[in-house]
Amino acid sequence: MESYFQLKKNNTTIKTEVLAGLTSFLATAYIIVVNPAILSQAGMPFSGVLTATVLVSFFSSVMMGLYARNPILVAPGMGLNAFFTFSAVMGMGISWQVALGAVFWSGIVFLLLSLFNVRTLIVKAIPRPLRYAIAAGIGLFITLIGFINAGFIVSHPATTIGLGTLSPSVLTFLGGLLLMAILITRNVTGAILLGIVLTTLAAYPLGRWWGTDVDPIISWQGLVSAPDFSLIFQLDLINSLQFAVFPVIFAFVFTDLFDSLSTFVGLAEAANLTDEHGEPRNVKRSLATDAVATTLAGLVGSSPGTAYIESAVGIEAGGRTGLTAVVGGLLFLPFLFLAPLLSMIPAIATAPALVLVGAFMVRPVVKINWLKMDEAIPAFLAMVLIPFTYSISQGIIWGFLSWAALKVATGKGRSMSPTLWVIVAFCVLALVMQSH
Repeated sequence: MESYFQLKKNNTTIKTEVLAGLTSFLATAYIIVVNPAILSQAGMPFSGVLTATVLVSFFSSVMMGLYARNPILVAPGMGLNAFFTFSAVMGMGISWQVALGAVFWSGIVFLLLSLFNVRTLIVKAIPRPLRYAIAAGIGLFITLIGFINAGFIVSHPATTIGLGTLSPSVLTFLGGLLLMAILITRNVTGAILLGIVLTTLAAYPLGRWWGTDVDPIISWQGLVSAPDFSLIFQLDLINSLQFAVFPVIFAFVFTDLFDSLSTFVGLAEAANLTDEHGEPRNVKRSLATDAVATTLAGLVGSSPGTAYIESAVGIEAGGRTGLTAVVGGLLFLPFLFLAPLLSMIPAIATAPALVLVGAFMVRPVVKINWLKMDEAIPAFLAMVLIPFTYSISQGIIWGFLSWAALKVATGKGRSMSPTLWVIVAFCVLALVMQSH
């Protein structure tokens, strides 16, 4: 392990990596239940999607650890599963089998882009201020998701969003947030993991001993259930190549491409996982892993796999090598059988971790020159539009478009690389396709 993962060179230990892997897994594990909850609305069997979710998360995360040697977990992406269900199947009226075929073909396109280094070129073409801004924007996005999961921030008819009521569950979340913040500030080993466990224990009385207006949010669902392999190879490869399905394939490619690239770039910047040239570490292998995850997802019955922003939780816990991802990936496997156990960890227990990750991920904004306005304004737009539009890809699109517009308007258009102009063209194309 020492020689393969270079633990000493990365200033880490097996104990730290295992703890980080466990922490990342706990922050990501919600996908095992959430992904089937969303995809089942497209008519797919809940238990089949759950099995597919575990298979994609296990295989892809272990591949990320062993092949790309990065501490990043890979699992079916939030946002991509919503697009699969609500836009492709329910919106366009295609069957879920055809939608799975579109997922598979988008993975093949990815793989080709990765093998021919196109995705690596794209990473290198992203201007550094936008990289820093994207990292911070993703951090703010995760924070917002955490607050919403806890019920601390809710929708409001007058102000769009507002503060939720200080119910027993919200008070438990705030207690967990304070506890986790104290543990992190005092540099307690495994602070985030310990915070999740203690907040789960604190949530046990809800609906039992206090907060009688809610059902108990932690209840015993049983221990074991058999895996359901009914969705494996159910994709429709032929009909998914019809011209009418091309926009779906393109949307999967575009959204997954920028979600994974920005996640990868953001995590690399926030955790200093960069090579000697300042580029994200092992970028080609990491992106190839992401492509394989999407292809595999189509084969076993899930929406596309992507690098997970919640990996920042494990990275903050000290994870620096692929061993973190291997441990996190292996922890998915028992939940082929132990899925009922997972539902005992409530959203208010993982929400404090998501909220505090934002504090770690906004650090790179100090590297942006806020006095150079042709770079500061696009960086600012990218950073705030990611949480405000609830979409990583929208923040990136408008960041790139404003960058190009201001560079051209100030006579600096020639400073932009050809690859960057291609990215801008794809951003425009994505907006056109969205408007239709």
